[in-house]
Order: sequence, then structure tokens, then C-alpha cells
Amino acid sequence: MKKLILGTAALALTAGLAFADGHGKTIRMGTEGAYAPYNFINDAGNLDGFEIELGNELCARAELTCEWVKNDWDSIIPNLVSANYDTIMAGMSITAERDEVIDFTQDYFPPTASAYVGAADGADWETGIIAAQTATIQAGHIAESGATLVEFATPEETVAAVRNGEADAVFADRDYLAPLVEESGGALVFIGPEVPLGGGVGMGLRESDGELRDKFNAAITDMKADGTLNALLIKWFGEGTVTY
Repeated sequence: MKKLILGTAALALTAGLAFADGHGKTIRMGTEGAYAPYNFINDAGNLDGFEIELGNELCARAELTCEWVKNDWDSIIPNLVSANYDTIMAGMSITAERDEVIDFTQDYFPPTASAYVGAADGADWETGIIAAQTATIQAGHIAESGATLVEFATPEETVAAVRNGEADAVFADRDYLAPLVEESGGALVFIGPEVPLGGGVGMGLRESDGELRDKFNAAITDMKADGTLNALLIKWFGEGTVTY
């Protein structure tokens, strides 16, 4: 999925050994709450989405007591490293750059494509103004292309930039964009090629929390083996989604 945030190695060294310290109490699960259908705030004002349902099931299988913490995307890795919560489940792509700062479980969402969406078929995705969320792998990709990158703090703002003419196109996870295109009544259309980025989506943890990572890895493996992870992927992303 999306997202390229880099902390620093020095920051990583400041993390407390939360799980090792007898953290057997409550595992705090960090998420963005703004990236449907991965994670979002529902009409009742509660966190909801694929990752919330998956995370709750992983906690149950790992016999852990968990609670969710909502955090803005641009500080989500620093706040993990600073021990404000213990995991990240926020549609975070596994990348080599991030892996230098934090640790990851195995992927729970296979590598998928990013895509361009514009307000018209002829929108210039190659050399035009392209909106992307700040500190994402999509923003990094556009910065290295021939287009002009304009960054926004939230995914909603990237799409709004296309709707109001600030940008020629938005570049984001196709899974995020697809329902918006479908619901737009033709006001938004896919343009240009799909672009594979990242190594799948995984749970981020502090590098010091190897025991906690292993517990979640075992639960993810279990869900892959019994088909329940695939069932959740289809439930939240539709029959055509990539599964394990």
C-alpha cells in the first residue's frame, strides 16, 4: 500500500522496551483512521475497516489485550518509536527505508498497485501537477518522475485537489481510489498506468519488540493457513482483490 515515512536511527534507539518490560497488560495499536477501507472513522464515530477487524482478530489469536490509538500519518512512525503505542496498522507498505528504523511482521496484504486518478481522461499524469499524501511511497515516486509533486497531509485533501483543479491527478493506492472513482458518477476517472510499489502491507513494531512481532507473525500465518485472512480481504476489498 502507501506510505513512506522515515525516522532516524537515533530516534529508534530512544524506544522503550515496552513489550519486554512486562507489557503483558495492553498492547496499543496505532492507526491513522483516515484511509478507507483499510482504516477509517465510521458513522458512529468509531475506528473501523479492514485493519481494525484484522487487528482485533490477530490480538485474539495471540491472546493479547489490545486497544486502538488514532494518530496522524505524518507522525505515526516517530510516535511508535517513542513508545506512544506498540504497533502500527495503517496501510503501511513494507520498504527497505522504513525497515532501517522500525521492524515489520510479514505482510497481511499482498503487494498491490498504485494508480492515477484525474477529472478527465486526458489529464496529464506524466508532466502535470500530481497530488499525493505527504511522506508516502507515492509521493516519493512522483518526486522522482517528470511530474510536479504537490503534497497534502491527508488522503482526502489529495482527491479534493483534483476535484477543485489544484492538481491534474492524484496518485495513491488503487484500492483507496477505486471506490471514490465508482461513487463519483464520472467526475473522477483512472488515467495512466498502474504502478506496483512497496512489498505489501505489514504491521510496524519497534525493533526491540521481537517477541511481540513473533506473536503477531504466528497469528498472521494462522489466518493465512485457515483462509480467514483471504475472507477479510474479499469482504473489505471485493472479489477481484489479490489474496494469498
